[in-house]
Amino acid sequence: MGARGTSAMMHATDWLGLLAINAVANVVAVLTLQVPAPSFGFEIATSAGPGFLISTCISAMCAIVLPRLVPFLYVRCRPLTRWLIVIATLVALAGLGSALAVALATAIGVFENWGVFVPQWMATMKIAIFMTLVFGIYSTITNALRARLEHTTLALRTKERDEAEARRIASDAQLASLESRVNPHFFFNTLNSIAALTREDAVRAERMTTQLASLMRSSLSADAAPLVPLEQEAQSVRDYLEIEQVRFGQRLRYDIQIAADASQALVPRLSVQTVVENSVKYAVSAQLAGASITISGCRENGRLHLIVADDGPGFDVTTIPDGHGLALIRARLALLYEDDATLTIRSQEGRTAVEMNLPVDVL
Repeated sequence: MGARGTSAMMHATDWLGLLAINAVANVVAVLTLQVPAPSFGFEIATSAGPGFLISTCISAMCAIVLPRLVPFLYVRCRPLTRWLIVIATLVALAGLGSALAVALATAIGVFENWGVFVPQWMATMKIAIFMTLVFGIYSTITNALRARLEHTTLALRTKERDEAEARRIASDAQLASLESRVNPHFFFNTLNSIAALTREDAVRAERMTTQLASLMRSSLSADAAPLVPLEQEAQSVRDYLEIEQVRFGQRLRYDIQIAADASQALVPRLSVQTVVENSVKYAVSAQLAGASITISGCRENGRLHLIVADDGPGFDVTTIPDGHGLALIRARLALLYEDDATLTIRSQEGRTAVEMNLPVDVL
């Protein structure tokens, strides 16, 4: 009985969290990108209402269906078949959720009559399908990583393993867990920008969608290697910054300088991306004038030096919490390289520099 009560409480909390995320995302979109921005609570709620209704209907259906469907498919289907069914299901849920949202909006008077039902539904379908696929695939991968970690933990408790093999499995599982915690923050920023633009500028939203698709190919893969060539990581960073430039405009200025002999050196996947995201949050977003970000990489004395610097206001490096992106990178470096890699953070008013010093490994 106690276990069931805890599960129900967690389930209720998850629903409240889902509603809160949808509400905050749509209100932020209205306040930051709608011109002119509404200034009263009622105007903000009215502007954010349609987007909140659509995102809530679709995400609620996904939250109900996916946790029941995916475990069933995992046991009975091959990986390719499993993913095809998941994708088809997500597309169907996007269509049904959009239809339900438009129907509810018409019923409560947001739209004038039922004659506009089909045009309004068709207008929301394209972005609804894409957003549902991104969130649904990401959620499925995250749950798979979590399940892998739980399975490994159980195996270590119930079976006697060779000490070296047990250490390797625990490290792999922990690394997967750390990466799953980095990804949500990364995708929330980029997807929120796309969601905010859909009602204001469809052409720019479509361009951002294409850039995000490029990022997904290198980021949203449960089987992706933990190390990638620096050239690939730099391209992901460039795609991310181009997306964020739509949000910040001239406030975001950046320069990427990767030496030719360092382009094929291997780096932890999403490591540079996470540091750059930290600069966007604490330097660009924190100042009306924005900030400049410089990303550089070079080889020196058999080592790879990566530096992400910005001219923002700086921050206290002694108070970085365990769940912070920079703390996660330090933990990943320890798992991947043990004592053979360092992360150095120097921050003061007008300049913050984060440097990774890694051994040079190439494909």
